[in-house]
Amino acid sequence: MSIRHGLLVLLSRGPRHGYQLRGEFEASTGATWPLNVGQVYTTLSSMERDGLVEPGESDEQGRVVYTITAAGRAELARWFSTPVVQSDRPRDELVIKLAMAVAAKEVDVVAEVIRKQRTATMRALQQLTRAKRAVTDGVAQRLVLDSMIFRAEAEQRWLDHCEAVLKEER
Repeated sequence: MSIRHGLLVLLSRGPRHGYQLRGEFEASTGATWPLNVGQVYTTLSSMERDGLVEPGESDEQGRVVYTITAAGRAELARWFSTPVVQSDRPRDELVIKLAMAVAAKEVDVVAEVIRKQRTATMRALQQLTRAKRAVTDGVAQRLVLDSMIFRAEAEQRWLDHCEAVLKEER
């Protein structure tokens, strides 16, 4: 997801200024994607240039309040209706690291990469589970945390698989 689309979603619920958007973006993503306010205002500026939002009056503290335009709503509808394909996702650093460890033909290095990653992933899984238990309100936050938990569990299974494949190759 791009910051642009996340901000459009929030603006579709009503006019907001940058600091509101930053806070609501982080809350909506379960605080898993922190933004600095500079990113928000840079993105708003680019969306204004592209006709997706328009600035309105300033609030009592001098912050410009932005509103989504018809073109912004059309872009949001297009984004929601377009599936995310695997090739759109960034490379997985762990997969590349493990592949390079295997290519180095250092069995001890490969085993150590797997061991350290398994420990880190288990620690992350425990933290995510605690965070999920603490969510008392917010389906969006719960869904984000569920996704992260499922990914961590899948990573653990993948690491088990890598270990088994590497044992077969010895």
